[in-house]
Amino acid sequence: MTAPTVVALCGSLRDDSTTRTALERALEAAAELGATTALLDLREYELPTFDPDREREDAGDAAQLAERLRRADAILLGSPMYHGSYASPLKTALDYCGFEEFEDTTVGLLAVAGGAFPVTTLEHLRSVCRSLNAWVIPHQAAIPNAHAAFEDGEFVDRSLEERVATLGRRAVQYATIEPDPASFESDQNVGAEGK
Repeated sequence: MTAPTVVALCGSLRDDSTTRTALERALEAAAELGATTALLDLREYELPTFDPDREREDAGDAAQLAERLRRADAILLGSPMYHGSYASPLKTALDYCGFEEFEDTTVGLLAVAGGAFPVTTLEHLRSVCRSLNAWVIPHQAAIPNAHAAFEDGEFVDRSLEERVATLGRRAVQYATIEPDPASFESDQNVGAEGK
């Protein structure tokens, strides 16, 4: 078996993003198991607000981003918690994608919050992935109180760092898992067809 490709899509645009720092650690752990890895930083993509009447090829870098996701064996989605959900840059990126990018693909979830556990962010991302027929890794990483979780770009809490690293390792471990049958949610997701 060839080494799997694991990409991480960072939903934070902040320069000193703790979401990005955490995703980088997960990718390091995936690379340690032999995976080819890449961080897809949404600051580097021009993605206009999603308009279903606009072709993806006419929407800035949307087609390029979708192609990078399509080629991945596993995708890590990371987002800060905004208003109890995930960040709008990630929402826009996901709206430009569909079954071609996510169906039968292994997806890992990571969420970061300035306060309490970002549980709803993870739940919302899991619902989106289910509607795209992705296979979501049961292990997920939640980082509460992000301002205290890192110091000089490094994890302060080793057990939290290990949880994030485990997400990267699971992405490699399950990159080629045989997916479950389609979900009810995906059957209703007509908008994800023909992206």
